[in-house]
Amino acid sequence: MDQFNLLNFSLFFILFLLVLKLFRAKRVNLPPSPPKLPIIGNLLQLGRYPHRSLQALSKKYGSLMFLRLGFTPTLVVSSAEMAREIFKNHDISFSNRPKSTAANLFFYGYKDVGFSPYGNYWRGLKKICTLELLSQKRVQEFQYVREEEVEVLVNKVHKARSAGLSVNLSDLITSTSNNIVSRCIFGEKFEDENGKSRFGELTRKMAKLVVAFSVGDFFPGFGWVDNITGLIGQLKETSRALDTFLEQLIAEHKTKKKHDSQGDREDFVDILLQVQQKDDLGFEFTQDSLKSVLEDMFIAGTDTTASVLEWTIAELARNPSMMKKAQEEVRRVVGKKSKIDDNDILRMEYLKCVIKESLRVHPPAPLLLPRETSEMVKLGGCCIPSKTRVFFNIWAIQRDPRIWENPEDFIPERFMNNPVDFKGQECHCLPFGAGRRICPGMNFAFASIEYVLANLLQWFDWKVGDDKMMAKDVDMTEDMGIALVKKNPLFLKPIAFST
Repeated sequence: MDQFNLLNFSLFFILFLLVLKLFRAKRVNLPPSPPKLPIIGNLLQLGRYPHRSLQALSKKYGSLMFLRLGFTPTLVVSSAEMAREIFKNHDISFSNRPKSTAANLFFYGYKDVGFSPYGNYWRGLKKICTLELLSQKRVQEFQYVREEEVEVLVNKVHKARSAGLSVNLSDLITSTSNNIVSRCIFGEKFEDENGKSRFGELTRKMAKLVVAFSVGDFFPGFGWVDNITGLIGQLKETSRALDTFLEQLIAEHKTKKKHDSQGDREDFVDILLQVQQKDDLGFEFTQDSLKSVLEDMFIAGTDTTASVLEWTIAELARNPSMMKKAQEEVRRVVGKKSKIDDNDILRMEYLKCVIKESLRVHPPAPLLLPRETSEMVKLGGCCIPSKTRVFFNIWAIQRDPRIWENPEDFIPERFMNNPVDFKGQECHCLPFGAGRRICPGMNFAFASIEYVLANLLQWFDWKVGDDKMMAKDVDMTEDMGIALVKKNPLFLKPIAFST
């Protein structure tokens, strides 16, 4: 009888705790949330273009919106005010990264800068990237690479022009971006005679897999489904191929260093191998760490740079008067010189405005990389639970009519004498993020974007398609990957400009 009563009491106590937990959960003042389906929650509401779908939902439910993506609690931030509050007052609490199946496999258990958890290891890696790889001094040292690869690009366009052909600028820009980054990181490019790169193909496959839907990421405990769908097999196969490539490349650099004492032009691999020998790093910088950083640098430096250039030229092609204004500035600054230099770029104010406006209208990462809260945070009168995944919809913020007049229109002039920068101070424009997790490669990206664009505007006039096609007919359909890119290639006909 006593055992029976004890069992009843235990069951009653457990039931009481469950009810209490549910009651407390309901009392937590979460941000507004759209209706959700059982189990899958709000997943279906993301649609093909999540940045657009979430913007539409935020107009109804507010700039702080709480979703359930499967079993994952998720916060969507869609206003500059809320973003500024987070980055200024709660940045540490919002600086973690959620775990993902793809990142775990590709980056050796989150050993890279982008996906590693917030803490001592991440701080050490970011310091290496900021000071050793991506400093302003290092960006200038690699100017010779940009010059040589852009010369190749210009010659390819000249060749097509001589044949009276339109050029696939999307392919040419992607190839140039890959080659610049590849030479800076590895000291060489891996193109064959047809312009194809095995490493480029591998990283493109990796980029698609990183954003592929993983059941295990949203439904913990059901990761076995990813084995059945074949996702895990693809992730492992691609990660093994990348690992083999990187191991061989690092071994070659070590061998070369032993036989080459000059080392006058170092690449990222050389620099990181030197960093690895230091005793005062404060954390363990392993071979896996080195490979993860190299992967980060290549993916972040190629897709995003190519995306920005592609959208920028497409917008100028759609707006001939802006194209002409940008060309007149570039040609006035360069004059009769045969080569554009860094000092010329500094004087191209309108060119910089064009690039800024392109980044506002077409941010390469419209939702940034997601973050995760490390503790419960009170924000905007609401409670944000610990372990909540956080998306910053910068695409929505940068098209907010409360901040930007005619936000859907491409107007570079809005940045003339405008103090808004990309460092996240006011959070009006955040293409590179903000706070502790801001992209450390901002200067490196700008150097390539400005130099490539200036040369394409200096040496060529550009015509849209055939005589029947109007500037407004340039296709601007989006496609989602690791970066927001044009779905269809940009074809323009070059016309040589003579100084």
